[in-house]
Amino acid sequence: MTTPHRLLLTVYAPALAGDDNRPLAAIHGMEQALPGLRLEWRVTGGRRLAALPQRDAWLVGKIKDGGFPLVCNGDESYPVTVMGRGNDGLFSPGGQALFEVHARLPLDASVIKAAAEMLERVAEGTHSFWGRATPHDAAIDIAYQTAPTLEGPPSPRRGLPALKVFEHIRSPEIPYYLGWLNYWSSAAAQAIGFPDPARDAELLSRARRTATGGWVVQLTETPLDLDNPAHLDALKRAYERFPEIGGRAAP
Repeated sequence: MTTPHRLLLTVYAPALAGDDNRPLAAIHGMEQALPGLRLEWRVTGGRRLAALPQRDAWLVGKIKDGGFPLVCNGDESYPVTVMGRGNDGLFSPGGQALFEVHARLPLDASVIKAAAEMLERVAEGTHSFWGRATPHDAAIDIAYQTAPTLEGPPSPRRGLPALKVFEHIRSPEIPYYLGWLNYWSSAAAQAIGFPDPARDAELLSRARRTATGGWVVQLTETPLDLDNPAHLDALKRAYERFPEIGGRAAP
């Protein structure tokens, strides 16, 4: 279940606890944002699709290890998938365990139109610190900002700045990296100093405030394409504006 052009959506939230309904909130949020989407299938051990007629009840019963198993829309020609996983404090900022949601969608006109609302719904529904939605190709370049080389340190592509690995960032409110669409909770926005009306006029022209006081901030009008010099420049400018992102400003 692959497609050449994909949108990757990821959010980072406090760890699941007890009878936590946030996995359902993430799935419902995706369905509400993209008309016609129903995530009511699973992939079996034999890599076959199996329908989930009681999806919500099934999912609640399958929550374990701080996450939930992959569910999808059952359409191999137009695959949409989402799963959740726990990240213990050993590999998380500030030593705080996290709940992460990871979704993949085709990068077409309908998904592009719904992407900002989807990111907002998933992030707010899971009480996330921050999140992002980025085309797959750009996300690969961004991953190199933290990926170690055989020699040790990261080797970023395209002149992007090197970022600290996640466990070396001082608090979970600080985003690890930037993306095309960025969700910053109120706490995350405060941690990185957004917004500053004097410096953020361009970003604010493509930003929207959320019901909880967070922000969805869009770096470029169209999905981030780092082969486009204007898009690469916009990403570099955003990193210069927010040195806290990626732990670069931490002592």
